[in-house]
Amino acid sequence: MSVVTVPNALTLLRGFGIPLFIYLALSRHADGAAIIVLIIGGATDYFDGKLARAWNQESRLGELMDPAIDRLYIAATLIVLYMRQVLPLWIVFALLGRDVILGVMTLLMKRVGIGPFKVTYLGKAATFNLMYAFPLLLLAKSDSRLGEVAYVIGWSFAIWGIALYFITGMNYFQSGWRCIAHAK
Repeated sequence: MSVVTVPNALTLLRGFGIPLFIYLALSRHADGAAIIVLIIGGATDYFDGKLARAWNQESRLGELMDPAIDRLYIAATLIVLYMRQVLPLWIVFALLGRDVILGVMTLLMKRVGIGPFKVTYLGKAATFNLMYAFPLLLLAKSDSRLGEVAYVIGWSFAIWGIALYFITGMNYFQSGWRCIAHAK
């Protein structure tokens, strides 16, 4: 199968959106444009997997690139939102810490010949919730009625996304641990 597919192109587009988002949110304080980049990133994350399955264009590159870009996207957004005083530092450390722990687990799995984690539906749901929350939380910075509504909805998605992120993190970790134990 070719790696040049529409789903892989969408994933790559999401990856290119990361530095653009950082530039817009930090250098320009162009929150409207930064929010649009986040929305496009969330949409491409949804559609790349949907299209890959629907068009039978799943590829090993896509399986590796999609979660890697998701993690980079989330890390960059967390740092930017902290720098813009949208998120407290403990949330940034907690979510990034989860990804670091799973990254180390993935390396340990690779050492014993086990492939990376298969992304679960709950894992995708956790990422989607965070990707919905982030633009809303940035929009909540605006001093308007829309900002007030975005604050409530954004934190609702964030709390649910953070909870799912940790639940799936524990599930992935336990799965990896079991796989490593059986591989020895």
